[in-house]
Amino acid sequence: MEQKEKKILCIGEVLWDMLPTGAKPGGAPMNVALHLKNIGLNVQIASKVGNDEKGQKLIDFLEQSGLSTDLIQIDNQLPTSEVLVNLDNKDQASYTICEPVAWDAIEFTPELEKVANESDVLIYGSLASRNPVTCGTIMKCIDRVDFKIIDVNLRPPYDKQDIVEPLVALANFIKLNDDEMREIGKWNCLTDKSEEYMMTWLGQKLGVDTICMTKGPEGSVLLDKGEFHKHSGYRVETIDSVGAGDAFLAGFISSYLKDNNPIEALYFASATGAYVASKEGATPAYDLEQIKSIITNL
Repeated sequence: MEQKEKKILCIGEVLWDMLPTGAKPGGAPMNVALHLKNIGLNVQIASKVGNDEKGQKLIDFLEQSGLSTDLIQIDNQLPTSEVLVNLDNKDQASYTICEPVAWDAIEFTPELEKVANESDVLIYGSLASRNPVTCGTIMKCIDRVDFKIIDVNLRPPYDKQDIVEPLVALANFIKLNDDEMREIGKWNCLTDKSEEYMMTWLGQKLGVDTICMTKGPEGSVLLDKGEFHKHSGYRVETIDSVGAGDAFLAGFISSYLKDNNPIEALYFASATGAYVASKEGATPAYDLEQIKSIITNL
């Protein structure tokens, strides 16, 4: 199947990242969807906003970005989500996530069911499953899509093993960072083991062939069908790291779905993540030539 024929559904949180420099649209599923759209894939985002000014502004932003808002539900009781983002002296982000918010109550509507039934790929995260309503909706989507990708987001206090591990076990592809890998290692008494050992163990335990772990400025590690591939990352001047991991995931997915070449996918993903880290905000504008130039200018 050609890449352009793949139908991708992202589900989860849409929100405002309250950065020191001001409010920016955010949320991992939305960021990934925006990057996939920018790269040229057929993608839709399912989420929920409040019946308020901030919610309408998010809808306007998505429409201006070229993403369909057909699956953006509106909640008359719960507000649009805001997340306080703090950047440390190494430009690493930490988050304060308020609740309850609109995306805690994403419903499995007939419209969402139709799109899920027609989708080839589902991208979901662990954070949006903190509430049983949205978690149930995600589970119903998982049941209807063949290829599932989980973007692990362990944000305390929404990082409990009994919620996260069942969601991870249902995926065909796991993306997480090194901190999240170590946390999962703690859950399973593997703290004295290497990262590669933990990745291998996790894949065997859950029956998952592909696991990708990002390591910030140290690059990334991919376990694909029993083989490890590594990339040391591209050196850029980091402005902020918000959304860089989402861009990495979108870059990997777009390349992997097209060619099924894990090494090329890792290079393209690394360049996409590096470019976004060198800009302000989670979804800066760019074209493919800018990403390719990072790869060729080694």
